[in-house]
Amino acid sequence: MREVRTVCARDCYDTCSVIAGVDGEGRLNSVQGDPESPVTRGITCPRCAKDAERVYSGRILFPQVRSAQKPGRSFTRIVWDDALDRVAEKLAQTLNTWGPERVLLLKYAGNSGLLSGTFSLRLWNAIGATTTDNGLCSQSGHAGLRLHYGESYGIQPESLHRHRLIVFWGYNPVVSAPHIWNLAAAARRENGAKIAVVDARKSETARKADLWLRPKPGTDAAAAAGIAGYLIEKGLIDDSFIDRWCSGFAEYRKKAAEWTLQSAEAVSGIGIEALEQLAADYGNYRPSATMIGVGLQKSYGGADSVRAASLIPALLGQHRGFFYSNKAGFTIDNAYLNGKRMTRKQGKVVSQVRIAEEIAKGEFKFIFIYGMNPAVTVPNQNLLRRGFCRSDVTTVVHDTHWTETCGFADILLPAQTYLEKEDLVVPWAHGSMRKSNRAIAPVAESRNEPDVMAALAERVGIKEAWVYEDPWEALKKACENAFQDGAFDDLLSGSTLKLRYAAPDAYPTPTGRIELYPETAKEAGADPVPSAFPVDKPEECFVLLASAISNYTHSQFQEIYGPIPALVWLNPEDADRMGICNDQPVLLFNDIGEAAAKAVVTSRVPPGVLWAPHEFFGLDGNFQNSITGSRTQRFGGGSTFNSTIVRIRPAAGLPQEKCSE
Repeated sequence: MREVRTVCARDCYDTCSVIAGVDGEGRLNSVQGDPESPVTRGITCPRCAKDAERVYSGRILFPQVRSAQKPGRSFTRIVWDDALDRVAEKLAQTLNTWGPERVLLLKYAGNSGLLSGTFSLRLWNAIGATTTDNGLCSQSGHAGLRLHYGESYGIQPESLHRHRLIVFWGYNPVVSAPHIWNLAAAARRENGAKIAVVDARKSETARKADLWLRPKPGTDAAAAAGIAGYLIEKGLIDDSFIDRWCSGFAEYRKKAAEWTLQSAEAVSGIGIEALEQLAADYGNYRPSATMIGVGLQKSYGGADSVRAASLIPALLGQHRGFFYSNKAGFTIDNAYLNGKRMTRKQGKVVSQVRIAEEIAKGEFKFIFIYGMNPAVTVPNQNLLRRGFCRSDVTTVVHDTHWTETCGFADILLPAQTYLEKEDLVVPWAHGSMRKSNRAIAPVAESRNEPDVMAALAERVGIKEAWVYEDPWEALKKACENAFQDGAFDDLLSGSTLKLRYAAPDAYPTPTGRIELYPETAKEAGADPVPSAFPVDKPEECFVLLASAISNYTHSQFQEIYGPIPALVWLNPEDADRMGICNDQPVLLFNDIGEAAAKAVVTSRVPPGVLWAPHEFFGLDGNFQNSITGSRTQRFGGGSTFNSTIVRIRPAAGLPQEKCSE
């Protein structure tokens, strides 16, 4: 058995170093966590542990062209040269007839490698194609943090053992970041740290916490304001730090004085005792780590929730005492790597959250998709699918597996998984980086993203030399100042290096300080001090929350674990009132769509709130995102998945369980 050290490239907080076991015939037999990694520590998640099976399951094996009407999987096999010629012909025709703004690149984080996901953008930047703002996931939270801190980087999880209080705010790491949870649990076990969770549902992490606070959806900023007001009133803030490192405190203090624990309770629904306990813990257990989840900001006022939580550590005298995502703290030269620095063409950027509307209107004549499964992950699915079925658009999908989006492709191109190619992956959170080595030969006729990009560029007639630069030479230049303890060649030789990280006390804001009351917020369409935005709904309706479950990374791993389960949690009070019992099929519906799921009656959600696995495949064949709208946040353009309003009733036409008397 041969062992190959590599790095999982999925869209995940943990960015695990793993060891791939390959037999004498070159077949992948196992993927295990690398025990030498300071974060992975020999443990892997349920997804990565199944990579040895998934790499051979449900794959697109060769190029194909559609042979019947959309949607569906009726394709005819063709050779690569023919496929590339067809794609290039359609792309060139669109450029010559309509211009680059009618070419849409739909690409996201299905593979986070620098070559797979960043360098491969050079073709599209060279032609000035339309791209999206990547607003589906974390964009508004980043925008909110930049108002106060200039950049959104913060605590690195390797330092959690030094913190006495760890607050997971809208963050469920037991499921979405198990290695970060393990670091927090070790800090509690070995150093006595206290763990608190702020979450509208009793998540897996909340069940393991020392303290759990349950805010109403959209009210986290009110809870944070009440805590901030308490800390100021009780004299628990660090005045000298605020004088030296913060601006706008007088204005912030005036706004904070409007909040008491009583008013915070009235808005958030969190009891005064729990609010006071967390506020006192912030004051008494120092330093603290406020770990902010991406899910927290997937609501109408999500950016404000992130901002409000992040400012509590600043009042206590901590530089960037929060975590959200740390990529902005690393010094990889992405503008060089993706080619934007070498071109004057500024392609149009459209909302990723509202992309269904753009496609349905016929704004694009050519769509190229990779690293993304929009036919599941994008809101307003019914509208999106109608757009994909338009006869005046050519859609090309370059993917590893048969996804739902493949059913809307005109041409399919087989891609390689991270185990079949070499790359570098920048972590979301921690600062350790190693080369991602190829473990096995490419499956069937699959090709990587840089090779496909270069082949298309040549066929379309792109003349810019930088589009054809050797990928690893480009990586070397982009990583020139990236490492603390070695050079790029050391990385290629197998070393694990520490990424250079921006100073925690560096604030690229107009004042060069933490701006507690940023004047720039007004120009950006936000309030200088974060506000709460409770979800406004009719009494008979519900707020639907959705988040990840352990066996899936977005829509990946359905080849192994089956469809994402169609379950919806419902509070017993609501279930009794509506005559719904456990395991009963119910229909979630609103003005834009419907999806059927099996009811799970549980007190882990409060009355008026539902929870479901995000991107579930409904019992009626509809996806969860058939009922999520494409409304963007008030600030930052991010998604509002967790502000979805639905009604619920027993699902007619599906088998019904009889409720017990």
